Amino acid sequence: MTPALPTAVPKGARYALLLVALTNAISLLDRQVLAILAPGIKADLKIGDAEMGLLYGTVFALFYALFSLPLGRLADGWVRTRLLAIAIGFWSAATALGGLAGGFALLALSRLGVGVGEAASQPAGTSLIYDYWPKHRRGFVMAVLASAIALGLGGSLILGGVAAAWWDARLAGGTALLALKGWQFAFLVAALPGFVLALFMWRLREPERGAMDGIATPPDPAPFAASGAVLAAVTPGFNWLSLGRKGADARFWRFNLLTLAAIMAAMAALYHLCSTLAPRPLLDFGIMAVSPHALQWGVTGFGLFVIVNLMQNMALTDRQAFRVITRSPTLLMVMAVGALQSVLNYGMMSFNPSFLMKTYGLSMKDTALQFGLVSAGMGIVGPLLWGPLSDWLQARFPGTGRAWVALVCMGLSPLLSFWVYWAPDAASFYGRFLLYSFILTGWLPPLYAIMYDQVLPRMRGITASVYLLVSTILGLGIGPYVVGVLSDASGDLRGSMLTINAVAIPIVVLMLLVGCRAQRDEQALMERAA
Repeated sequence: MTPALPTAVPKGARYALLLVALTNAISLLDRQVLAILAPGIKADLKIGDAEMGLLYGTVFALFYALFSLPLGRLADGWVRTRLLAIAIGFWSAATALGGLAGGFALLALSRLGVGVGEAASQPAGTSLIYDYWPKHRRGFVMAVLASAIALGLGGSLILGGVAAAWWDARLAGGTALLALKGWQFAFLVAALPGFVLALFMWRLREPERGAMDGIATPPDPAPFAASGAVLAAVTPGFNWLSLGRKGADARFWRFNLLTLAAIMAAMAALYHLCSTLAPRPLLDFGIMAVSPHALQWGVTGFGLFVIVNLMQNMALTDRQAFRVITRSPTLLMVMAVGALQSVLNYGMMSFNPSFLMKTYGLSMKDTALQFGLVSAGMGIVGPLLWGPLSDWLQARFPGTGRAWVALVCMGLSPLLSFWVYWAPDAASFYGRFLLYSFILTGWLPPLYAIMYDQVLPRMRGITASVYLLVSTILGLGIGPYVVGVLSDASGDLRGSMLTINAVAIPIVVLMLLVGCRAQRDEQALMERAA
């Protein structure tokens, strides 16, 4: 007889949820503050929308995605509260480094560091909180975390915009410190909350792994060694040494090398296409100058090859996890949906402040306060309603309840975006944006709940890392850049942003299939793991 799973919310669960939610919020705050500061950065560094897309997406995305893999593996074996505390402190310091940047190279280095630190937040945070909360409440949990993301997004606009405008208006000029630009000062202010949160996270109690799912999880004897092995196995170049040490047969080598050749050919073709569509000046990195298009597609190709290396390493070292992940059509489709939705969300989100200032003549301060409050408010309210609704529907329609909530939100919001972004004035835009953002925010809680129910508790960290790798490289790494290139080429920022909605078509098709398969694949979990 299968023992009953815990249903009560244990002591400390709500406090833990608060800290993990704040981790998500501050992560988004430090990541997204760049968006509201874009006009000032572009003017001071003499760069265009394509280069902003690189800073916002590509440079951040590569290291965020790459380091999410070893840090996700570390989250599956080490003390997650300690890991999160260290990561929060690291990315906060990297954010502060952006306040000292006087050129593209140092600002890119700052974004790189933010990506490395934030790579631990979702794998470790999700794994931690799932061991605090019972299974039937996880739609609510994911709704709270999604709301925190919206709080961080709105907070980044408000804090960044208000701080930069205040500094430029009242304190610019004078001493060396006061000679900082407003956008540099905003980076320094955005870094401060993370240092405080890191102290509280360090003191949080680590829960028993797997207890809420009734699955005993023995301690990992060497989590750091396993984490380092994952990093070596997925990093191009080092991956071949790893394949050799593990005795990979000719099939692995043939697949690896042929895939690398295909990726290089595809990236070269995209480089030439973008160079023809929107020629851009070289970026100065001190010892060398690099084409932004070469940087974009070189980084993307690197990330795609990392995905290949990760799955091959998993097949060699953790065949159970490889079977559980690759033999669940639902899980694979959910990851594809998340990546496509990230293309859309980040492509739109990264240029929203610039769109409002350019189209409706709003100041940075007005945009920060108005759009920040609206997006944060709806981003909090939406998931807190959609998450429990998805739990309620899932209980009545197992396997399809959550899938249909995600389908409705991801299918309807792109249609509404055309109505929103063609608003004749700012007041009309905000009025329409309320409905649009409420619907748009509903996809994340049910989709994540579906994904994590497809794997064993010990695999949630690495599953989150695989998902992050795919959605970050293909979503965050491509969406903002594509919108920026189209904007530079056409001079039409609004049209470039709306064009990205085309990815909603495959999203809808995949979610229909997820609704048909989710329950069947979840019930086959132990069979896949056997």
